[in-house]
Amino acid sequence: MVIPTFNRLPALREVIDALHRQEGPRFEVIVVNDGSSDGTSAWLDAQAAVSDAGGTGLRVLHQPNRGPAVARNRGVAAARGRWVAFLGDDTVPAAGWLAAHARAQEGELAREIRSAGGCVGVIGRTDWHPRMRRTPFLDYINEHGLQFGFALIEDQDNVPFNFFYTSNLSVDREAMAAEPFDPAFPFAAWEDVEAGYRLTAHGLRLLYRPAARVAHDHPTDLARFAQRQYRSGYCAVVFFRRHEQLGPFLGMQNGQPPLAGGAVERALLWAQERLARALQGMPFRLPRLWEKTMRHYYLEGLRNGWSDGAGLDQGGT
Repeated sequence: MVIPTFNRLPALREVIDALHRQEGPRFEVIVVNDGSSDGTSAWLDAQAAVSDAGGTGLRVLHQPNRGPAVARNRGVAAARGRWVAFLGDDTVPAAGWLAAHARAQEGELAREIRSAGGCVGVIGRTDWHPRMRRTPFLDYINEHGLQFGFALIEDQDNVPFNFFYTSNLSVDREAMAAEPFDPAFPFAAWEDVEAGYRLTAHGLRLLYRPAARVAHDHPTDLARFAQRQYRSGYCAVVFFRRHEQLGPFLGMQNGQPPLAGGAVERALLWAQERLARALQGMPFRLPRLWEKTMRHYYLEGLRNGWSDGAGLDQGGT
């Protein structure tokens, strides 16, 4: 399995500890340290030195900070197994996580897909870590889109490519090596889904197996998630330049981002955001208000990515 990491040592420790407790097929762990400056390098090197005694083969690769796409590609290139699994450095696998992925990858459906010339990807369920204070907002973004959207999955045996999430994913290694992650994405957004889209040309069939569970230890509130949506919009421009046929899916209108609203619309959005922030900890759901706020930030990122020429310097149109 491959784990890119950058300055998240406390969470990474918990991830590695949980991997030592996994049961199932033999596996190796490849952690790609993406230029961390918080003591991660020394801790990983010490862990790798004693990994054989601990029962889990841990290999560590160090690189200057170049982002998760480059880090995952290095990990895939170094991997030796038939399948490669991806975890985030803040997604802690539950007991039975690896076994659940193995059952799916070795099951009858997976064998049928491969015999027909396709490749198999398996996503598990990513939920919030128990130490986090759960709110209706966090539950909403996890279940109904924006972050993961597990409640939107209609067929667990045939999941759309846009659920190709590397927080909890296993896939045929050779197929992944043939369609590596695009390093042109400036932030950790869309680069995994874009790779999943390219893999559909190789017959990718994505399965959802919620028994493969991880706990996401990533402090999140509305303000932080709004910035995530801005970065997602910015990166969507890179995605569009690679695959213009997906323009409507990415929020483009006639090949360009939609125009910004006028002063009245901006004032209304400002007021809606302040209301959403004030009420985010309350025990009730405000999906329309949340969606409008997040959409605003996404479109801002989309417009700024477009004006900055995001993606043009690495093979864009």
